[in-house]
Amino acid sequence: MTEGATPAGYVRVTAGRCTVVTRDALADDARALLAEGMLYEAAARDLGARSLQGRGVAYAIALPVSGTRVVVRRNRHGGLFAPLTRDLFLPPTRAPYELDMARRLGAAGVRTPAVVMYGLERVHAIFCRADVVTSEIVGGRDLSTYMQPGVTNEKRAEAWCAASALVLALNAAGARHHDLNVKNILLAPGANGLDAWVLDVDRVEFRASNEASVRLGNAARLLRSARKWRDERGAVFDEREIAALDLCP
Repeated sequence: MTEGATPAGYVRVTAGRCTVVTRDALADDARALLAEGMLYEAAARDLGARSLQGRGVAYAIALPVSGTRVVVRRNRHGGLFAPLTRDLFLPPTRAPYELDMARRLGAAGVRTPAVVMYGLERVHAIFCRADVVTSEIVGGRDLSTYMQPGVTNEKRAEAWCAASALVLALNAAGARHHDLNVKNILLAPGANGLDAWVLDVDRVEFRASNEASVRLGNAARLLRSARKWRDERGAVFDEREIAALDLCP
């Protein structure tokens, strides 16, 4: 998916150096946000915004026209060169790819927050900043919060059971998440207990569902993250819990 492509059901809204690709029904919301600057800056100025801490601060807001609950975040680099590259990307950035992946995952039955719009701002002639707006999952907490001291064994087991179901859904879809970690799995109350949602889907790659790299890669990446949280942050984690949930290769 390139910067110039607009998927079915989405429209393009522009203002100055900023372009937003948004669901048809939210075009007026996009225009209202752009009147305040880029999407991320507009969300940060929202008096009702709730701050969410991740690689950078994200903001949970109600869109100004429709009232739709969303989370607005700015794409940022990670890794060694993050202090230099920060939030600057070469076009088309990760945002169009994330929209494409979210749509493909949803069609495959994998829970992930819908990307309802994204915005690009041209900076320094050749670079862009990118903001991504996703549906808010009400009551969501990431998997790491269920590994903290004080969480009951029953609640932790329920969380891992939901995470296991998510891994199996990713595997069945042939979706390899190259950064599947305890912060990228969101758990929220569902009809039959906790449901797991996968985040940061710009790190997803689709392959054949029977590939070992998919079947073993997702589980191995998540297990590596869980062990790191246990060893470095004092998280509560029992290898037997995971083995019982068939997450181990």
